[in-house]
Amino acid sequence: MNFKEEIEKLKQELDVAIVAHFYQKDEVFEMADITGDSLELAKKGMAAPQKNIIFCGVGFMGQSLKVLAPQKRVMMPKIACCAMAKMIDVDYFKSNLKTLNDAGIANEDILPITYINSSAEVKAEVGKMGGFVCTSSNAFKIITKGLESGKKIFFVPDRCLGQNFANQMKLKSAVVGVHDIEDVKQADIICFNGFCSVHQLFTPDDIEFYREKYPDILVAVHPECDPAVVEKADFVGSTSQLINYITKEIPAEQKVVVGTEFNMVNRLRPTNTYVLSSTKPECPTMNETVLEDLYNNLLSIKNETYENEIIIPEEVAKYAKIALNRMFEV
Repeated sequence: MNFKEEIEKLKQELDVAIVAHFYQKDEVFEMADITGDSLELAKKGMAAPQKNIIFCGVGFMGQSLKVLAPQKRVMMPKIACCAMAKMIDVDYFKSNLKTLNDAGIANEDILPITYINSSAEVKAEVGKMGGFVCTSSNAFKIITKGLESGKKIFFVPDRCLGQNFANQMKLKSAVVGVHDIEDVKQADIICFNGFCSVHQLFTPDDIEFYREKYPDILVAVHPECDPAVVEKADFVGSTSQLINYITKEIPAEQKVVVGTEFNMVNRLRPTNTYVLSSTKPECPTMNETVLEDLYNNLLSIKNETYENEIIIPEEVAKYAKIALNRMFEV
């Protein structure tokens, strides 16, 4: 079967929009009506006129869209789970809070901020405590706003993102379970011990290798990278910011090496772009979705079986939306 042809036919026949994250395989990415990073896709999916949305990404992304647009039917060809998002659940969230409470930091003195790479359930817990959701592109603004409360920031789940923005803002940070509890008590930004397995592949040695090979090369990395990598980079930005920087802000002849997911880097521009790793930094869960999965998902709309539909309990959706809306207000 030619899945591409069959997908095109079903797209014409059905009331559906296909959205795909930048990290998806080329074959899936090319079939999308809407592309972007996780927050872009949620916003564009909300605004799409179609009732049915097929989200090619990972689970928390489909959840975010469903929370923001409950009137839409949101499905996923594969409900793949972001490894970072899976590192934290409600129990881990509460366990970390208890550690802070036992150290003398009351919940009333803590403002949680969750990276969008988290489940709706974790977002809901953050919403209940008056906290915010953030993305890698707006984290600086969200953390700045959060600090106005006079409370300590509890940043989940990505320790690297929290530490990198703390460094940028000249603030103290510490990671629960990694640093001494006295350091945690002194920190302005207290981080959960989560991380992105793909962005952990990049090292300062990788940067030195490329700088020695191409002395004039620029290094651009995502803030999910380790702080030691971020410190040595020429540019640090979110997925969308990296794309804009590399395709619009630097000359085509300028060599650049990029520390983020392979599929996105591979599509940036045809020459003078390199991947900051000796191994292929491909997100395994983002790459679970293939054309056959997309075809089957579309077919389920036609058959009215609606496979892999995202369903979120009402109470969870309510508080997750509060946390997301606080981000939009900032």
